[in-house]
Amino acid sequence: MTTDTTGTDRSANTNWTLLFLCWLVASVSTLGSLFFSDVMGFAPCVLCWYQRICIYPLVLIFGVGLFSFDSGVIKYSLPLAITGWFIALYHTLLYSGFIPKSIQPCSEGVPCTEKYIELLGFLSIPLLSLLAFTAIIALLVILKGRLTP
Repeated sequence: MTTDTTGTDRSANTNWTLLFLCWLVASVSTLGSLFFSDVMGFAPCVLCWYQRICIYPLVLIFGVGLFSFDSGVIKYSLPLAITGWFIALYHTLLYSGFIPKSIQPCSEGVPCTEKYIELLGFLSIPLLSLLAFTAIIALLVILKGRLTP
């Protein structure tokens, strides 16, 4: 007896793959932030902590959503991703000098504009965070569009 893959099965597999990619981006981002702080010894600033508050739970939310493919994962994760995106955007603009340092929230401790690394000459830690949140939001929007009748 042979089984035929229907369009519904392919669609479900594609939806699961999109959610898996969200989990992968969130996991790599979480591991990257832990590597930078715990292995490389880079102290996170206040804005980095706020971004971590948004990205760390996404690993668990996406992980749980993958098991039974709960479409409700979108409504739980999208607000966190959007909040993290806005914080990362503000941090990136501050880091790049578009926002004056006089209004930065990191007045004590580690400055928000500390230049630890710049991969390829322009990829800073705040920009990497912004790109991760952008990817997660884009994947969630695509997934939501596929699930909406």
